[in-house]
Amino acid sequence: MKRPELLAPGGNLERLKMAIAYGADAVYIGGRQYGLRAFAENFSGDEMEESVKYAHGHGKRIYVTMNIFPRNQDFIGMEEYIRFLEKIGVDAIIISDPGILELVKSTAPDMEIHLSTQANNTNWRSACFWHKQGVKRIILARELSLEEIREIRERTPDTLELEAFIHGAMCMSYSGRCTISNYLTGRDANRGECAQPCRWKYYVVEEKRPGEYMPIVEDDRGTYLFNSKDLCMIEHIPELVGSGLSSFKIEGRMKSSYYAAVTVAAYRRELDRYFSDPKAYVYDGKSMEELNKASHRPFTTGFYFNKNSNSYTEQGTSNYIRNYDFVGLYLDYVADRKLMLVEQRNSFAIGDELEILQPGEEFFMYEVKDMYDEELNPISVAPHAQQKVYLPMDKRLKDWTILRRRK
Repeated sequence: MKRPELLAPGGNLERLKMAIAYGADAVYIGGRQYGLRAFAENFSGDEMEESVKYAHGHGKRIYVTMNIFPRNQDFIGMEEYIRFLEKIGVDAIIISDPGILELVKSTAPDMEIHLSTQANNTNWRSACFWHKQGVKRIILARELSLEEIREIRERTPDTLELEAFIHGAMCMSYSGRCTISNYLTGRDANRGECAQPCRWKYYVVEEKRPGEYMPIVEDDRGTYLFNSKDLCMIEHIPELVGSGLSSFKIEGRMKSSYYAAVTVAAYRRELDRYFSDPKAYVYDGKSMEELNKASHRPFTTGFYFNKNSNSYTEQGTSNYIRNYDFVGLYLDYVADRKLMLVEQRNSFAIGDELEILQPGEEFFMYEVKDMYDEELNPISVAPHAQQKVYLPMDKRLKDWTILRRRK
């Protein structure tokens, strides 16, 4: 069995570094153009170059999204952008449009090309077609079952890689091809500007009774008819590996650094446990406990096991489940004073019970008994955004260590 790549989202440089620290094999990012997350922070040219150098320095790969459905004007300047990506050493470009595919092939012939899930690849014949056009990897449509993925793997060349989403937000529309946002807000989901109106509350109005709003289900709160749950396959690593996927993809370029760390760490842990002894592997539940500590909607296994299930949507609320706050990021250690320097991310105070999570390790508990400002004056609370404080610690911790608190 080939060990699959663990592919993480990188919404900005910090999230990219966090994902790599916690075990990602590769990170996908977006530039300021041509991607489907126009309202994410995204990367400037200099940041993209830095991200490639950082990833390659850690033996990891960087993929850049160019998966919009372009209009004519979008091709202005695109050739120069592709040349720039080739120059800085990007490992692959993710596309969904045949026009962009042809431009990448003619501009950067040696560039690896991945086909976005937006292209709706749902069968082996289509996969073979795209492979013949120069596509190295197919990011499969989310609507496929494990059985269908296995058949695609069996019927396609070994030189073609298959990737699929295994965790994160799901779109209520077919592989993300949606016009609701454009219709209701003028923001085109297929060009990176989705307003997520599928998360809104909806009622039914009968045309002869205007103003009389009837909930779609008998509930005075209305119903979130299109509100998809979050995908989570942490309990099914053996089945995912057995399907023949080359890459396990986590959704979330607009999510936080904390989300990137926790989700990547959970899947890294299960993949490593599984491959250490596949025959003896038993899922123990600890990784799901970790995933529940990151912001999420109720979980589902999506279409992997039951394509006709009605369990994909959460109709009671569109709110996220947030049980933990990310309160601090470890920056440095002062050995002679046995103090760690922490950058505040949410207010915390003396008396708080925190969990400290280091890359590659289980968390441990920590009580805040003393706290000092940057001048080493005693303080009782860290209320200011990104305030730097010192906390007692008897050992040096790993870079990118996280401090969190249960709500």
